[in-house]
Amino acid sequence: MSTAPEVSSETSTQTRTWNGAELLVEGLIEQGVEYVFAYPGGASMPLHQALRKNRDRIRTILPRHEQGGGFAAQGVARTTGKPAVCMATSGPGATNLVTAIADAKMDSVPMIAVTGQVPQAVIGTDAFQETPMVEISRAITKHHYMVTKLEDVTRIVKEAVFVATTGRPGPVLIDFPKDVQLTETTEEPDLDPPTNLPGYHPEIRTVALEQVKQIIAAIRRSKRPIFYVGGGIINSNAAEDFVHFARKTGIPVATTCMGLGAFPGDDTQSLHMLGMHGTAYSNLAVDDADLLLALGVRFDDRVTGKLDEFAQHGKIVHVDIDPSELHKNKEAHIPIVANVRDVLIELNREFDEEDRPDLTDWWAKIEEWRERYPLKYDQHDTLILQQHAIEELWRQTIDRDPYVAVGVGQHQMWTSQFYKFRKPRRWLSSSGLGTMGFGLPAAMGVQAAHPDAVCIDVDGDGSFQMNIQELATLHCEKLPVKILLLNNQHLGMVVQWEDRFMEGRRAHTYLGPADHPEALGEGGGASYADGGTYPDFVKIAEGYGVKAARVRNKPDLPNAMAEMIDHDGPYLLEVVCPHQEHVLPMIPSGKTVRDMIVE
Repeated sequence: MSTAPEVSSETSTQTRTWNGAELLVEGLIEQGVEYVFAYPGGASMPLHQALRKNRDRIRTILPRHEQGGGFAAQGVARTTGKPAVCMATSGPGATNLVTAIADAKMDSVPMIAVTGQVPQAVIGTDAFQETPMVEISRAITKHHYMVTKLEDVTRIVKEAVFVATTGRPGPVLIDFPKDVQLTETTEEPDLDPPTNLPGYHPEIRTVALEQVKQIIAAIRRSKRPIFYVGGGIINSNAAEDFVHFARKTGIPVATTCMGLGAFPGDDTQSLHMLGMHGTAYSNLAVDDADLLLALGVRFDDRVTGKLDEFAQHGKIVHVDIDPSELHKNKEAHIPIVANVRDVLIELNREFDEEDRPDLTDWWAKIEEWRERYPLKYDQHDTLILQQHAIEELWRQTIDRDPYVAVGVGQHQMWTSQFYKFRKPRRWLSSSGLGTMGFGLPAAMGVQAAHPDAVCIDVDGDGSFQMNIQELATLHCEKLPVKILLLNNQHLGMVVQWEDRFMEGRRAHTYLGPADHPEALGEGGGASYADGGTYPDFVKIAEGYGVKAARVRNKPDLPNAMAEMIDHDGPYLLEVVCPHQEHVLPMIPSGKTVRDMIVE
């Protein structure tokens, strides 16, 4: 049985007491938690006192907003695969975590959210800063607890970590009333108690050899196969196994947004991302394929478009750890509920050279599509287009194996297109929920967990302002995150939809003064690359103690970016960009590859 550390000799004659808050912190330490992103308040003060006592054993980082703390915890979890913890007080502190919890649920991130709660005696009376967090979070957590008894604390912590990290990962809520936090005991705590999860059985099903042989037979008979791989490859630590199998087969690889890095993006076998803003050649290949090997994916609408016409010409193999995903959106001919890594290990063992199909004609067709529809953008002598800035970032950093987080919008999609990731867990994107403000705090969490790594936030001016206050955390916690801020003065993705589908009518997508002609829909498509910008992000960053610079001319970009990357500390580089650029290709929502916009 694992127990808490012994007290020092000078206090050993006294009876040691433990309160509920201290038991929770001891439980987190026992479960291997190294970082807690916590913002204090009245109902969580005992927890913070317990964290203070253990600051040499667990690092507590103070975000400047609870949502920032939630996304920072995701930065740890997404890059390590280990459970990460965020913490808030009751009421508004707790509800400020809701978006981060929902985000973790959508993207299958193992996160523990601990919220203070009012004392049990006043629960249900609309007490000051009371919110029913269990009820609020019921549909967006993998599991949830309210702690009602002191003797349950360490068991709940152990169970929360187990549930969050096993099977399909996800967030778990622990709502912790203040009276239980303060209740004391002199009994030595059991930090490895037996669990009580009668309805949770995440045992991985054994992969049947017959299923593996069915997949191999389907590959052997195929003429136009394609891999469609997603975040399940990364969550199961199966990227190395997948790369080995993909190269054995010679089959082209298309990845989801969550799957970027599962296969090297600069490998000629990669067709890069598929879906709404995926490459034209990956979408055309999926549409024409006679075998779709769907591994660790969920057939979400941003990939499929019009569902009944997605991959309708071929056989579908679908492997996923979550049985609820099988046949949920798309019927599979060979459905397999299993850890995708276990399946890949068996496939690598059983697949022989004679099983490899002749794909000469298939690759010739794909190369023709690649030549006809490359990822491209206009070249300017002076203006800095967002795509060019991201490619320059890729050129200067890819050999340093960086971690790259993004906000949500055009810059997110351009980064997924033009930054070719070579390894898994280097790309952080709010892909399922699409949460603006994700990038900066996520990068902050990554930097805490990987202090010697290059950690970059590629952001847009709209998304960046959602959690801009975390600049203070970077300065105060000495986290040297690099921020590439692509400022086009607009909510670019919404502007793109206005241009494509609403005759260019501007409706609250300009982020400058409300009386400006552009805000009134009378801007005439003016570029802001030669004018001023609002707000002044350089001054704001410097006010937070973060080094910053602005660049607006293309010849100045390489040196400005090199200075950002090499700076010893956090750095914001604002790149002033025009707002007329569109993310292409684009398959309009609910449409098919035949409706793809490429120009």
